[in-house]
Amino acid sequence: MGLPPQVKVIKGSEKGKLVEATVEGRKKLKPNEVAMRITHSGVCGTDLHHLVHDLVLGHEGVGVVEAVGEQVTKFQLGDRVGFGYVRDGCGECDHCKAGDIYYCDMGARMYGVSDFDQGSFADYATWPDTNLHKIPDNIPSAVAPPFLCAGMTVFTPMRNYGIKPGHRVGIIGIGGLGHIAIQFAAKLGAEVVVFSGSENKRKEAMDLGAKEFWVTKDLADNKKPEKGLDYLLITATKHPDWATFFDLMNPFGDVILLGLTTEDLVIPYFPLMLREISIHGSLSSKPKQIDEMLAFASEHGVRPIVEEFPMTEEGAAQAIDKLVSGTIRYRGVLKA
Repeated sequence: MGLPPQVKVIKGSEKGKLVEATVEGRKKLKPNEVAMRITHSGVCGTDLHHLVHDLVLGHEGVGVVEAVGEQVTKFQLGDRVGFGYVRDGCGECDHCKAGDIYYCDMGARMYGVSDFDQGSFADYATWPDTNLHKIPDNIPSAVAPPFLCAGMTVFTPMRNYGIKPGHRVGIIGIGGLGHIAIQFAAKLGAEVVVFSGSENKRKEAMDLGAKEFWVTKDLADNKKPEKGLDYLLITATKHPDWATFFDLMNPFGDVILLGLTTEDLVIPYFPLMLREISIHGSLSSKPKQIDEMLAFASEHGVRPIVEEFPMTEEGAAQAIDKLVSGTIRYRGVLKA
């Protein structure tokens, strides 16, 4: 128990090859910091952007508390906890006080931006208690990591934009984000309509809670749902045919962009105006929203589907290869 002098980690490198390394451990905790032994780490598409950087990889860490700073009261030794990609902010600006740490006026400390010795591809991490989260007892550590990124990504906009029972919610993509979004939307009481590029995920989508399943190419043949959509969540990284999907929206519907892409957003203007459709980007969550998401998942049985790999250089490389090839179902998790 306590702070180890050396921490084993897996880092990126200039040539994009994973490297097992040892970094110096933190010598002393700040008053609001928690030291945790990492037992599991998620593998996320965001990690791919940092493979060429000399930093500890991973931003979906789950583990056990082994030491706490003198001002920490929310966590105790032995608690199971998890962290995501935002570490903390200044704590004084209006954004931080509202819980929107990602938009800290002084610049949020987060994955890939600061604290390059801290990541979840490691056997140990220290994290501020302001953005650390208890894992509910009935959520196994092996499936918990994806909640700290993918889970919050899809759950937060459902709350922010008011998805309620009876709403018709379209979801494009059944991958790392989409398969969790289907579950959350269904458990919120929405009628979930899934759109996919092929038939091969129909049964899985329906088992996860979808009421309807449509193959995207069939929409071009004038086949479409009888009832319109109140919301459309884009969890895929490739843009859909906007004209086709705007035609499926109810008046005043909301389109929520969740999948990250470098493509410019090019949309047909007139259909957007005619139906008074709103388009939103969504990326961050307040710490209290992450806690709410975990509690909701605990109560309603929402669980990511994961593939486990050993937390070694070889295991991480296997997980990343499957992520890049699109063959992972649906989130990779490294186990220490």
